[in-house]
Amino acid sequence: MPGAGRAAGVRRLRPQPSEEPPAQEEDQDLLLAAAYVSDAQYNRNVPFETSPRAIRLYYFYNHWTMQVAIYFFICVDLSLALFEEPALFPLPFLATSIAEVLCLTAFFGRLVHFAKVTPQMVFWKDMKNICIMVTIVLTLIDLIIYGSLEAVNIHSVRWSRALRPVFLINFPESRQIRRTFRSIRNTLPDILYVFLLFMFSVLIFSLMALKLFGDRGLQTVEGLPYFTNILEIAFELYVLVTTANSPDVMMPAYNFNWWYSLYFITYIIINTYIFMSVFLAVVYNNYRKHLKNEIRKLAYLKRHKMIEAFNILKVKVGTEFVVTEARWKRLARIVMPHISSPHLELLLRISDEGQKGHVDKMNFLRLADLLNIQVVTINIKRHPLEEWMPRVYQSSASLLVQRMVRHRIFVWVYDVIILINAIFIALDEKNPFISYAEWLFLSLYIIEILLKLYTYEPRAYFGKKQFWNWFDTLIIMAALVATVANTTIQSARKYNSQQILDIVLILRILRLLRIIVSIQRFRLIVTTLINIGPTILTFGGLVLVVYYVFAIIGMEAFHGKVRSFDPNFTTPDALVCGNPALKDSAFARDRYCKNNFNDLASSFVVLMELTVVNQWHVLAGGFALVTHQAAKLYFISFHVVVVILIVNIFIAFILEAFFVAYSLEKSEVETAIEKKIQELGVGIQEEEMQDGKLVDNMDAKDSGFSGDDGDNKRKALKGLYFRIASKKYRTVDALLQQMFESEIAPEDEGPSLDEILNFSPGDIYPKNPNFENSA
Repeated sequence: MPGAGRAAGVRRLRPQPSEEPPAQEEDQDLLLAAAYVSDAQYNRNVPFETSPRAIRLYYFYNHWTMQVAIYFFICVDLSLALFEEPALFPLPFLATSIAEVLCLTAFFGRLVHFAKVTPQMVFWKDMKNICIMVTIVLTLIDLIIYGSLEAVNIHSVRWSRALRPVFLINFPESRQIRRTFRSIRNTLPDILYVFLLFMFSVLIFSLMALKLFGDRGLQTVEGLPYFTNILEIAFELYVLVTTANSPDVMMPAYNFNWWYSLYFITYIIINTYIFMSVFLAVVYNNYRKHLKNEIRKLAYLKRHKMIEAFNILKVKVGTEFVVTEARWKRLARIVMPHISSPHLELLLRISDEGQKGHVDKMNFLRLADLLNIQVVTINIKRHPLEEWMPRVYQSSASLLVQRMVRHRIFVWVYDVIILINAIFIALDEKNPFISYAEWLFLSLYIIEILLKLYTYEPRAYFGKKQFWNWFDTLIIMAALVATVANTTIQSARKYNSQQILDIVLILRILRLLRIIVSIQRFRLIVTTLINIGPTILTFGGLVLVVYYVFAIIGMEAFHGKVRSFDPNFTTPDALVCGNPALKDSAFARDRYCKNNFNDLASSFVVLMELTVVNQWHVLAGGFALVTHQAAKLYFISFHVVVVILIVNIFIAFILEAFFVAYSLEKSEVETAIEKKIQELGVGIQEEEMQDGKLVDNMDAKDSGFSGDDGDNKRKALKGLYFRIASKKYRTVDALLQQMFESEIAPEDEGPSLDEILNFSPGDIYPKNPNFENSA
């Protein structure tokens, strides 16, 4: 565990600040403390050795280039399925096997690197490492067996391909995906009982259907016996829960007797509405419970690491232990090498409020949070036109134009123009009046951009955070180029280029997205969506893993069973998707031939269609006809795992994310930073950075505190300013962790490391009413 090499974290105490250790030991202490602070900053929980060599290896292990490299090899390993049989882009087996061996070598090298920085006992007890090693060995065995059989023209199954997502899940960089899988694993015991009760209900209704309809000689639209086989009945009723076969499945009985509709209505109410709602409730309740446990662990691990860092660097001043200003600055520089000098000075003034030359323990524990909050350093700069021709730029006419552009009415006018443009887009493009009007709208948008560039400093207008300004300009410029190209081709060759015309139409429609910025409620919703975006990507990784495993299994089981043909083909083979077993089936009648498992891309499309659940029983029935009725279990399993489990967890996450994003205010650390910024008189509000509200011309720059104080800086258009970056960069996990940490007393060092790692959802330490209510 961290600090194990230092006798359980016990260090000799330095009685006086003047007793400085030798330079080499000082550097080692700073590197070790910085490693703890960095882990706390990024919520890493990697136990590492504390020897100088291990610490340097740990820094190299966490370097962004190493993480990019491992993700690159993971992507290459997963994408090999595109080139292996059945392949979208076929490559020889030798080429794909060499690529896979290279990926396995990279994975093994990463694992060895991890073993060098981790205590041996911890490394061998970690199941993630065991899973990676076992997967590497099994993959090599499968490669050797498959290659040997291919050499003698014997086709076999590449079963190890389904294990490739193990590498994506189990490397330390994928801790977010692992947490999601843990949530699923922890939810399974509770949801299992609900699922068994649900299946029991389906079975009871299946037996009732067999007795009610089995002996009445009813037939389906295809002329097949209606509800005479218990397994077929169970499958059809399971599909009915998803409403994919409603009302088709009940029509034979309904046509026979009106009263039989009551049977299906009762079934839908109980199983579709009640049981599916219970599934969501159980998943949501367990998700919240285990999320709370995860966040509690993260909060206390973070506090534990910051205390370790403080204990390494502390010296005694009077009656208390502190960290000197020089050490604090060096530590911050190591943790965040690219931090600007003004930013560092600002954080120091927050941490050392009394300007005593040292940072006490309570303020030191906030360092990771301070470094996590994005503070933008802004340097006020003059507009180039003001420097080149100041008299013209400062003339009364010029100032009037600038005031007009800054005024809210200017934004409203262009909102109205966008809405009118939307009406014209919906009208007939072939009308000459509409075509000329498009040139008018395009001219108005170009004038808007030129006026804004005249009013606002160009480097500020196209700053890194000015997404909508970039979006507007690129869309308008692209629309101008495409419209000119389309008009030129039309006049020269007397016809339209359809591809260019399509681009023009799409660009015109995309311009309507600008209206989102102008409406506060729209912007709030979009900001919340962006806020939860990073964690949504975690669920994207989870879905990718599940899709990949099911796609590999589907390709091995169903590839070549269904073939796609050109839609215009009417040959007998094309009408049955290349398989006579599909003759007269709903699969063939609906021309679902492209819905097959003949390559990875097609498999993903089929799985997406199954996730939507509409007509999924037709797909399942088609593949059951070309293989065996047991193939339906594959499709039912996918529905249970993805639609019932993962989609419900995703809904639970979205609900929780919106509740948290709407309810939480600024953290204590953010408030402290903003307060200090305002005290220093160098603050710019986030609202002033919005499009149309750039009160000054600003450019990020690393420079010291300079210039006049207060309003004189703005009047002179020079000087240094700060602002808190947008809230959209705060993830939901960070928001919940912030809420829990706010309830921990500054002097509370929390439970021991072993107790933290063994937290269970039932443990409440401490009792946190705010956190309990929100998570």
